[in-house]
Amino acid sequence: MGIRSHAAHLLDVTELTKTFKGLHALEDVNLQLDADEILGVIGPNGAGKTTLLNLLTGYLLPTRGKIFFQNKDITALRMPAVTRLGIARTFQNIRLFGAMTVLENVVTAQQLRTEFSLPEVLLATGSFRRKERELVEQAMDHLSIFGLEDHADQLANSLPYGMQRRLEIARALATSPKLLLLDEPAAGMNISETDALHEMILEVKRRFHLTIILVEHDMRLVMNMCDRILVLNYGRVLATDRPEAIRQNADVIESYLGKAHHTAAS
Repeated sequence: MGIRSHAAHLLDVTELTKTFKGLHALEDVNLQLDADEILGVIGPNGAGKTTLLNLLTGYLLPTRGKIFFQNKDITALRMPAVTRLGIARTFQNIRLFGAMTVLENVVTAQQLRTEFSLPEVLLATGSFRRKERELVEQAMDHLSIFGLEDHADQLANSLPYGMQRRLEIARALATSPKLLLLDEPAAGMNISETDALHEMILEVKRRFHLTIILVEHDMRLVMNMCDRILVLNYGRVLATDRPEAIRQNADVIESYLGKAHHTAAS
C-alpha cells in the first residue's frame, strides 16, 4: 500500500475513471476532502454519483486514477479492507439484513472492529461474554441516537421505510468510520423526516468527529448542510464550490438545477 507523505487531505482523488464496456461512467474526477467537511455530490440521474461512492469504498475498482485516504493508496483495495481503514457508506437502495433484528444489524457491523480468538468463541470464555456485552451496549447507544432503541428486537425488514434509512446509517456508524458516505439518505422522506435527518447527521458528525460525503437530490438539504458541493454531469466534474456559488453557477443551473430547483434552493 503506497504512502503519500506530502498529502494534507483526508481524501485525495486524482483522475478517477470508471469505464463499463467503453462507456465512461466517471471520467478524470479530481477531488480533495479535508477532515470535518461535509461535501455534497449532486447531478442528474446517470451522472456518476453512485459510481463515485462505489469506487471510493472498493465496491468497484477504477479503470484508472488514484485514491488516497489518510495518505494511504487505497485504489486497489476491496470493500472490507476499505471499511476497516475507516470509510463506511449507506446505499441508495437499502441493504439491511432484513431477517436479523435491528440490534443484530448494528452488532454485526461492530464485529468488524472486534477481535475474537478461536478459543474465546469455542469455549465462550469470560472475555468473549464481556466483549459481547460491550458490543450490545455500544449498539444500543447507536440506536438511541436515531430513536431506534425501542425497536431493537424487531426484524429490520419490519420497520417503516424512514426507520430503515436511519438504521442503515446507524449500522454504518457501528464500523467506527472517519469518513461516512451517504447515498441519498433522504430518498422517500417527507419534509419533516428530512429535517429530522438533517439534525441527526449534524449530531453524529459532531459526536463522532466525522467527515461526510452526501449524495442527495434534495437540494434544500444539500444547500443547507454542506460546506462544499461537487456537481457531476455525464461522469465529469462540472463544478466544485461553496453552496452559495453553486446556486449562482450558470452552467450548473442550466445542466441540473434548472429554474425550479434554483428557486427552491434559494
